[in-house]
Amino acid sequence: MKGSALGLFSLEHGRAAYRADFVGYGLAVLLLAAYLGVDGSAGQRLAMLACVAAGLAGWTLIEYLLHRFVLHGPEPFRRWHAEHHARPTALICTPTPYSAALLFVLVYLPARLLLGPWLGGALTLGVLAGYLSYTVAHHATHHWRGRGRWLLQRKRWHALHHRPGAHPGHYGVTTGFWDRAFGSAHTDHH
Repeated sequence: MKGSALGLFSLEHGRAAYRADFVGYGLAVLLLAAYLGVDGSAGQRLAMLACVAAGLAGWTLIEYLLHRFVLHGPEPFRRWHAEHHARPTALICTPTPYSAALLFVLVYLPARLLLGPWLGGALTLGVLAGYLSYTVAHHATHHWRGRGRWLLQRKRWHALHHRPGAHPGHYGVTTGFWDRAFGSAHTDHH
């Protein structure tokens, strides 16, 4: 599981490589928002805002589907994710170059082809902001002692997902909406 240098391309990261998601995606969100805000088509401002909102909402569904059907699905993803379940405070996450490449190929390129540069960029901004929110929320559920209502709610929700022997479910990290919609939010807490 560990890479020799715990670098950007291993699943288990050193502190600097682990923080690359926070810094890299934080900068990407800021730069893309600034670019769209300054150079974006003035006539498409409202449509761009709608695309950002759609990207954010779309990310929550992507997050749920990836967690439920990929990370708890086929090998080797299941085995890799099981390592996180076994050691939830270890600095294990998708290597930033892989997630960035996937987001570029599977989100930005199709969005740009289908919607054009401004709306495609805005949809991508929403997805990137959603992914950044996910990385912060997931980190917070395992590493922060926050007392805010939202964080405590997310921590309880994610603890149900990590509970040994629990009925599979509670796949959403940033929201429980899709778990409720698809029946994977379980009320039996045995």
